[in-house]
Amino acid sequence: MNILFLGDLVGQKSILYIKKNLENIKNKYKIDFVIVNGENVFYGYGITPEFADELLSSGVDVISSGNHIFDQKEIIPYLGRNKKVLKPFNLSSASAGNGYGLFKTTNGKNILVINLMCNLFMKKSDNIFYTINLLLNKYILKKNCDAILIDLHGEVASEKQAFANFIDGRVSAVIGTHTHVPTSDLRILPNGTAYQTDAGMCGDYDSVIGGDKNAWIEKFLDDTYYKKIETSSKGIALCGAIIKICDKTGLSSIVKQLILGDTIENKIPNEKIFL
Repeated sequence: MNILFLGDLVGQKSILYIKKNLENIKNKYKIDFVIVNGENVFYGYGITPEFADELLSSGVDVISSGNHIFDQKEIIPYLGRNKKVLKPFNLSSASAGNGYGLFKTTNGKNILVINLMCNLFMKKSDNIFYTINLLLNKYILKKNCDAILIDLHGEVASEKQAFANFIDGRVSAVIGTHTHVPTSDLRILPNGTAYQTDAGMCGDYDSVIGGDKNAWIEKFLDDTYYKKIETSSKGIALCGAIIKICDKTGLSSIVKQLILGDTIENKIPNEKIFL
């Protein structure tokens, strides 16, 4: 089973780029399931029901999120009725939406997708180390699910790395999001869990984390700068990972970085290793 994970989508143009390229990627690498972090689609701040629907109709199976999930208020009732769009599970249980879901692939495999938000330098949320144990006591690889994927949304590399090693061997993959910078540490940990500190964004890299670079420079030069920074969209690159899951164990057997598009160096895996 092959899973495609794409990092934070920044700006509406990233949706168009996904619609243009996703079907070819799925066919080339025999992708069974697609997870995309969509919390920055709406001008960098949240996601709307219309954009969520557009992504899901383009071939995305699950949309994960992070600290911007509630920026667009119209998404709140939508989260209550569409379980394919996730909020971080360790946010307040009183808030709308689901933090995880068990989804079925076209060939009948059950995939648990969990969305978590780190604690350091992020919105107040429950401790991720205690929270994950609550879920993994209930969902166990190859007993009641065939794969477990976690979108770990956070700032700090040490927290993400410690978390992944804490549950190494209990989940298929832990892929980080939020910093919008693709890290070069994609690997399989000793007990079989795939890990990457950050998948990187799907957006314009001739920017500052997807926003207009001149506006960001002005913001750092002027403490009184208050304008909302517009999304940069001169060019787009898709960044993420392709993960091959072992049918017997539910753990990762092959992981490769995928970078396709403008500005940064592309990384195009050999499709033969995923067949």
